[in-house]
Amino acid sequence: MAAGAFILNSGLNKLQAEKEAHQHVHGLASGAYPFLEAMPPEQFGKALGAAEVTLGGALLLPVVGDGLAGLALTSFAGGLMGLYLRTPGMRQEGSVRPSREGTALAKDVWLAGIGLTLLASSLGGRRIARLERKVKKQRQASDRAQRK
Repeated sequence: MAAGAFILNSGLNKLQAEKEAHQHVHGLASGAYPFLEAMPPEQFGKALGAAEVTLGGALLLPVVGDGLAGLALTSFAGGLMGLYLRTPGMRQEGSVRPSREGTALAKDVWLAGIGLTLLASSLGGRRIARLERKVKKQRQASDRAQRK
């Protein structure tokens, strides 16, 4: 829930941001992902804000399953980690350790951890449900056999 609230707030801020803020975010993102250069900064900022609102809402609302929410969050975090790894000056020379400037991006690795945990929880939950169904069927078969 904390990650969802954080991402939702970030998205709402981007949707209300001034032109200069969109230009800054767009410049950072297009430096790491050159294909974004073709998109106007304000359009990019609004699209990113809408995506963050959607993702944050999905993480907060119980109608979205763990698997889907985990997949979306892990994908989003992968993009942020790519931004961290591809942007010059974000890491200490020859290391993955963040520089002072990179700390704000490096901390987003926790979003990947949360996303992967949600995915694992979803997969584990399915296995448990299958085992429970199998045990229930075996008990029903055993009960029928005992009644005969």
